[in-house]
This record gives sequence, structure tokens and C-alpha cells, in this order.
Amino acid sequence: MSLAKDGIMVVLSSPSGAGKTTLVKKISLEKNFKISVSHTTRKPRTNEIDGKDYFFVNEEQFKDLINKKEFLEYAQVFENYYGSSKIRVIENLKKGKNVIFDIDWQGTEQIKKYNLGFKLITFFILPPSKDELFNRLRNRDMKDKNIVHKRMKQFNEDINHWKNYDFVVINDNLETCYNEIVKFIDVKTNNLEHTYNKKKIEDHIIKLRN
Repeated sequence: MSLAKDGIMVVLSSPSGAGKTTLVKKISLEKNFKISVSHTTRKPRTNEIDGKDYFFVNEEQFKDLINKKEFLEYAQVFENYYGSSKIRVIENLKKGKNVIFDIDWQGTEQIKKYNLGFKLITFFILPPSKDELFNRLRNRDMKDKNIVHKRMKQFNEDINHWKNYDFVVINDNLETCYNEIVKFIDVKTNNLEHTYNKKKIEDHIIKLRN
């Protein structure tokens, strides 16, 4: 069981392009959360820095880390692997530092099952519309249209998992979405009862599927 001095874990998941990485960085900067930097076999994008955005490794190195049980969670997304270092996360939590994760639903389920004993708060982020999601992905991955179509195809699968999260937030405005997340973190950290409008989310999911 975690002590009051221990840090908490906050997970942000979403379909690709819904804005979770931007939100994770904003929460880290403004609320002093430590970002759990994942290992990945994905090639770095132009603006990404090894050791800051990801630890970029090849598939052989990644599988060696799996065999050594180095990961708290890992998943294969399309043709690439992603994983969170167990020892780094636990060290930060024991030092009283809050850790935030930018991972998908597969990784979130693994962390839940691991049951580390630290407080865990999970968020699922939805885009305002499917068109907006497509535009974000197209602008980000404009050099590879195949990736955009793969991510859009995966979208309907990803949003099926929203009910497994503590809170679901629509990212139609970055500042508003950020404030909602921070509010929910404060509520859960202080063990207060709070919920969100599930009917609103269910209606939004229906629109996103059409």
C-alpha cells in the first residue's frame, strides 16, 4: 500500500491524434509531474529527441528488455513496440514524485493488473470530431498517408475502451480539457467523490462512430 509521501500515477490514453501527448507535456510542465518516457522501436519524428520524447531502440533491444522483465507495461501498436520502464517509475513514485503516462489502453490494463500499490488515476481523451482527428493526423504524419489511414482504421477499436477509465474528457479546447483533467486529479488525490457526464460521452461516441 502506498504512503502519503508516495507519488501518484496518472495515465492519459486516447486514439492517436486526440492530443494526449500535448496534454501530458502541459501537465508535466505546469503541475510538476514526471513523464514516464517510453522505449519504442518507432523511428523518431523530426522534432523528437532520444531520451526526452522516447528511448529509441531497435526490435532486438526491445525484446531483450521484455525478456529481462524491465517493463511495467508494453504493447505493439501497428508494427512498433512501446514500453514503460518499471524501475524508473517505481523510483520516482517512492521519492514522492507524481508520474504521468502517455500510453494506450493495452498498457493501461497491464498497469492495473500489476497492482503496484500506488494511487492510479486513468483518463481517456476523445477528439471533438472524426474530421478534426483526421486533420491532426494528416498534419502530423503528412509524409506517410498510409500511417494516417491505419490510425483512422484503428480509431473505432480504440474508443471501445473508454468505459475502463476513471474519467473521459473531450479535447475540443486544450485549456478546457487540461483544467478538467487537473480538477479530476485533485478530486481523486483527496479521495473525494466525483464523476463525469457519461451520457454526454456516450452521445459523443455515437457521433464519432458515424
